Amino acid sequence: MSTQQRVPPARPTAAAQFKVACSHCALKDLCLPVGLSRHELAQLDGLVATRLTVPRGAALYRCAEPFTSLYAVRTGFFKTRTCTADGREHVTGFQMAGELLGLDGVGSGLHTCDAVALEASQVCTIAYLRFQEISRDVPELQRQFHKVLGREIVRDHAVMMLLSSMRAEEKVAAFLLNLSHRLQARGFSSTALLLRMTREEMGTYLGLKLETISRCLSRFNEQGILKVCHRDVRILEPAALEALVNSATI
Repeated sequence: MSTQQRVPPARPTAAAQFKVACSHCALKDLCLPVGLSRHELAQLDGLVATRLTVPRGAALYRCAEPFTSLYAVRTGFFKTRTCTADGREHVTGFQMAGELLGLDGVGSGLHTCDAVALEASQVCTIAYLRFQEISRDVPELQRQFHKVLGREIVRDHAVMMLLSSMRAEEKVAAFLLNLSHRLQARGFSSTALLLRMTREEMGTYLGLKLETISRCLSRFNEQGILKVCHRDVRILEPAALEALVNSATI
Protein backbone atom coordinates (compact mmCIF):
# COMPACT_ATOMS: atom_id res chain seq x y z
CA MET A 1 0.00 0.00 0.00
CA SER A 2 1.40 3.38 -0.97
CA THR A 3 1.86 5.79 1.95
CA GLN A 4 2.36 8.94 -0.09
CA GLN A 5 -0.13 11.70 0.79
CA ARG A 6 -1.00 15.14 -0.55
CA VAL A 7 0.50 17.34 2.12
CA PRO A 8 2.00 20.84 2.29
CA PRO A 9 5.69 20.95 1.24
CA ALA A 10 8.53 21.74 3.61
CA ARG A 11 8.74 25.50 4.11
CA PRO A 12 12.12 27.31 4.27
CA THR A 13 12.70 30.06 6.84
CA ALA A 14 15.74 32.33 6.96
CA ALA A 15 17.95 31.34 9.88
CA ALA A 16 18.45 35.02 10.70
CA GLN A 17 14.87 35.13 11.93
CA PHE A 18 15.75 32.72 14.75
CA LYS A 19 17.53 33.89 17.88
CA VAL A 20 19.03 30.49 18.72
CA ALA A 21 22.21 29.68 16.80
CA CYS A 22 24.26 26.47 16.92
CA SER A 23 26.42 27.97 19.66
CA HIS A 24 23.41 28.38 21.96
CA CYS A 25 21.24 25.48 20.81
CA ALA A 26 20.06 23.13 23.56
CA LEU A 27 20.90 20.20 21.27
CA LYS A 28 24.49 21.16 20.53
CA ASP A 29 25.87 18.28 22.61
CA LEU A 30 23.92 15.79 20.48
CA CYS A 31 24.60 17.29 17.07
CA LEU A 32 27.68 18.21 15.00
CA PRO A 33 28.87 21.13 17.19
CA VAL A 34 30.25 18.83 19.91
CA GLY A 35 33.76 19.90 20.95
CA LEU A 36 34.02 23.04 18.81
CA SER A 37 35.43 26.33 20.07
CA ARG A 38 33.36 29.52 20.06
CA HIS A 39 35.09 30.71 16.90
CA GLU A 40 34.47 27.38 15.19
CA LEU A 41 30.84 27.39 16.31
CA ALA A 42 30.45 30.86 14.83
CA GLN A 43 31.66 29.49 11.48
CA LEU A 44 29.17 26.64 11.73
CA ASP A 45 26.37 29.11 12.50
CA GLY A 46 26.99 30.60 9.07
CA LEU A 47 26.36 27.21 7.45
CA VAL A 48 22.76 27.06 8.59
CA ALA A 49 21.31 29.37 5.94
CA THR A 50 17.73 28.13 6.31
CA ARG A 51 15.58 26.11 8.63
CA LEU A 52 12.84 24.02 7.10
CA THR A 53 9.44 23.49 8.67
CA VAL A 54 8.18 20.07 7.61
CA PRO A 55 4.47 19.32 8.14
CA ARG A 56 3.39 15.92 9.43
CA GLY A 57 3.38 13.44 6.55
CA ALA A 58 5.53 15.60 4.25
CA ALA A 59 8.82 14.38 2.79
CA LEU A 60 11.98 16.33 3.57
CA TYR A 61 13.54 14.60 0.57
CA ARG A 62 12.75 11.58 -1.57
CA CYS A 63 14.66 8.62 -2.97
CA ALA A 64 16.70 9.42 -6.13
CA GLU A 65 16.62 13.18 -5.54
CA PRO A 66 20.03 14.93 -5.76
CA PHE A 67 21.90 15.15 -2.46
CA THR A 68 22.88 18.74 -1.63
CA SER A 69 22.46 19.13 2.12
CA LEU A 70 22.60 17.51 5.51
CA TYR A 71 19.72 18.16 7.88
CA ALA A 72 19.99 18.43 11.66
CA VAL A 73 16.65 17.64 13.29
CA ARG A 74 15.81 20.53 15.60
CA THR A 75 12.32 19.53 16.65
CA GLY A 76 10.00 16.69 15.72
CA PHE A 77 10.38 13.11 14.56
CA PHE A 78 11.12 11.48 11.18
CA LYS A 79 11.16 8.08 9.58
CA THR A 80 13.35 7.04 6.68
CA ARG A 81 11.88 4.52 4.28
CA THR A 82 12.27 2.76 0.98
CA CYS A 83 9.33 1.66 -1.14
CA THR A 84 9.00 -1.37 -3.40
CA ALA A 85 7.76 -1.10 -6.98
CA ASP A 86 4.24 -2.01 -5.86
CA GLY A 87 4.23 0.73 -3.20
CA ARG A 88 4.96 -1.32 -0.09
CA GLU A 89 6.95 0.56 2.53
CA HIS A 90 10.00 -0.59 4.43
CA VAL A 91 11.06 1.69 7.30
CA THR A 92 14.83 1.90 7.66
CA GLY A 93 15.08 4.18 10.70
CA PHE A 94 13.52 6.72 13.03
CA GLN A 95 15.25 10.05 13.71
CA MET A 96 14.59 12.59 16.45
CA ALA A 97 15.92 15.96 17.62
CA GLY A 98 19.70 16.18 17.63
CA GLU A 99 20.20 13.60 14.89
CA LEU A 100 21.24 14.04 11.25
CA LEU A 101 19.31 13.22 8.11
CA GLY A 102 20.69 13.03 4.58
CA LEU A 103 23.74 10.87 5.21
CA ASP A 104 22.35 8.30 2.77
CA GLY A 105 23.25 10.61 -0.12
CA VAL A 106 26.89 11.28 0.74
CA GLY A 107 28.30 8.32 -1.19
CA SER A 108 26.40 8.43 -4.49
CA GLY A 109 25.20 12.03 -4.62
CA LEU A 110 21.60 10.80 -4.68
CA HIS A 111 19.29 10.06 -1.78
CA THR A 112 18.59 6.36 -1.37
CA CYS A 113 15.45 6.70 0.75
CA ASP A 114 12.59 9.04 1.65
CA ALA A 115 12.69 11.06 4.88
CA VAL A 116 9.13 11.71 6.09
CA ALA A 117 8.02 13.74 9.11
CA LEU A 118 5.93 11.76 11.62
CA GLU A 119 4.87 15.02 13.28
CA ALA A 120 5.30 18.72 12.54
CA SER A 121 9.08 19.11 12.57
CA GLN A 122 11.88 21.58 11.95
CA VAL A 123 15.36 20.94 10.57
CA CYS A 124 18.49 23.03 10.14
CA THR A 125 19.77 22.81 6.57
CA ILE A 126 23.55 22.43 6.18
CA ALA A 127 24.81 22.87 2.60
CA TYR A 128 27.18 19.95 2.10
CA LEU A 129 29.67 21.63 -0.28
CA ARG A 130 30.02 24.57 2.10
CA PHE A 131 30.30 22.14 5.00
CA GLN A 132 33.23 20.42 3.27
CA GLU A 133 34.97 23.77 2.72
CA ILE A 134 34.67 24.78 6.37
CA SER A 135 35.70 21.29 7.51
CA ARG A 136 39.11 21.83 5.89
CA ASP A 137 39.63 24.86 8.14
CA VAL A 138 38.00 23.30 11.21
CA PRO A 139 39.48 19.80 11.65
CA GLU A 140 37.38 19.18 14.77
CA LEU A 141 34.22 19.58 12.72
CA GLN A 142 35.46 16.95 10.28
CA ARG A 143 36.37 14.61 13.15
CA GLN A 144 32.92 15.07 14.65
CA PHE A 145 31.29 14.32 11.29
CA HIS A 146 33.30 11.10 11.04
CA LYS A 147 32.11 10.18 14.54
CA VAL A 148 28.52 10.67 13.39
CA LEU A 149 29.15 8.46 10.35
CA GLY A 150 30.73 5.83 12.59
CA ARG A 151 27.76 5.97 14.95
CA GLU A 152 25.41 5.39 12.02
CA ILE A 153 27.44 2.37 10.90
CA VAL A 154 27.33 0.90 14.40
CA ARG A 155 23.57 1.49 14.57
CA ASP A 156 23.08 -0.23 11.20
CA HIS A 157 25.07 -3.23 12.39
CA ALA A 158 23.03 -3.37 15.59
CA VAL A 159 19.79 -3.37 13.58
CA MET A 160 21.10 -6.17 11.35
CA MET A 161 21.92 -8.26 14.40
CA LEU A 162 18.56 -7.43 15.94
CA LEU A 163 16.67 -8.58 12.87
CA SER A 164 18.69 -11.72 12.32
CA SER A 165 18.98 -13.22 15.79
CA MET A 166 16.23 -12.02 18.14
CA ARG A 167 12.76 -13.35 18.79
CA ALA A 168 9.80 -11.01 18.35
CA GLU A 169 9.51 -10.06 22.05
CA GLU A 170 13.24 -9.39 22.24
CA LYS A 171 13.09 -7.14 19.17
CA VAL A 172 10.24 -5.07 20.60
CA ALA A 173 11.99 -4.83 23.99
CA ALA A 174 15.23 -3.69 22.33
CA PHE A 175 13.36 -1.12 20.23
CA LEU A 176 11.63 0.39 23.27
CA LEU A 177 14.85 0.51 25.28
CA ASN A 178 16.71 2.20 22.43
CA LEU A 179 13.94 4.79 22.14
CA SER A 180 13.99 5.27 25.92
CA HIS A 181 17.75 5.87 26.03
CA ARG A 182 17.67 8.33 23.14
CA LEU A 183 14.86 10.33 24.72
CA GLN A 184 16.64 10.37 28.09
CA ALA A 185 19.76 11.82 26.40
CA ARG A 186 17.56 14.73 25.27
CA GLY A 187 16.23 15.45 28.74
CA PHE A 188 12.91 13.66 28.35
CA SER A 189 11.45 10.92 30.50
CA SER A 190 13.01 7.51 29.92
CA THR A 191 9.83 5.70 30.97
CA ALA A 192 6.94 7.74 29.51
CA LEU A 193 7.05 7.23 25.74
CA LEU A 194 4.79 8.66 23.06
CA LEU A 195 5.20 6.47 19.99
CA ARG A 196 5.19 8.77 16.97
CA MET A 197 5.23 5.78 14.65
CA THR A 198 2.33 3.41 14.01
CA ARG A 199 2.44 -0.27 14.96
CA GLU A 200 2.75 -1.05 11.26
CA GLU A 201 5.76 1.27 10.85
CA MET A 202 7.40 -0.30 13.88
CA GLY A 203 6.76 -3.71 12.37
CA THR A 204 8.32 -2.95 8.99
CA TYR A 205 11.39 -1.60 10.79
CA LEU A 206 11.73 -4.69 13.00
CA GLY A 207 10.75 -7.20 10.32
CA LEU A 208 7.56 -8.17 12.16
CA LYS A 209 3.89 -8.22 11.21
CA LEU A 210 1.49 -5.66 12.62
CA GLU A 211 -0.33 -8.38 14.55
CA THR A 212 2.93 -9.54 16.13
CA ILE A 213 3.80 -6.03 17.33
CA SER A 214 0.33 -5.62 18.86
CA ARG A 215 0.53 -9.05 20.49
CA CYS A 216 3.95 -8.32 22.04
CA LEU A 217 2.82 -4.97 23.45
CA SER A 218 -0.35 -6.56 24.84
CA ARG A 219 1.68 -9.33 26.47
CA PHE A 220 4.06 -6.82 28.08
CA ASN A 221 1.02 -4.90 29.28
CA GLU A 222 -0.53 -8.02 30.82
CA GLN A 223 2.77 -8.91 32.50
CA GLY A 224 3.03 -5.47 34.09
CA ILE A 225 6.21 -4.60 32.18
CA LEU A 226 4.46 -1.80 30.28
CA LYS A 227 1.28 0.21 30.56
CA VAL A 228 0.02 0.68 27.01
CA CYS A 229 -2.74 3.08 25.98
CA HIS A 230 -2.80 3.54 22.20
CA ARG A 231 0.49 5.37 21.43
CA ASP A 232 1.23 6.22 25.05
CA VAL A 233 3.59 3.63 26.54
CA ARG A 234 4.87 3.76 30.10
CA ILE A 235 7.76 1.46 30.98
CA LEU A 236 6.97 0.05 34.43
CA GLU A 237 9.75 -2.55 34.62
CA PRO A 238 12.78 -1.45 32.57
CA ALA A 239 14.85 -4.22 34.16
CA ALA A 240 12.49 -6.80 32.65
CA LEU A 241 13.03 -5.34 29.17
CA GLU A 242 16.80 -5.31 29.77
CA ALA A 243 16.66 -8.95 30.84
CA LEU A 244 14.82 -9.90 27.66
CA VAL A 245 17.40 -8.18 25.47
CA ASN A 246 20.35 -9.54 27.43
CA SER A 247 19.00 -13.08 27.13
CA ALA A 248 19.08 -12.89 23.35
CA THR A 249 21.85 -14.69 21.53
CA ILE A 250 23.53 -12.07 19.34
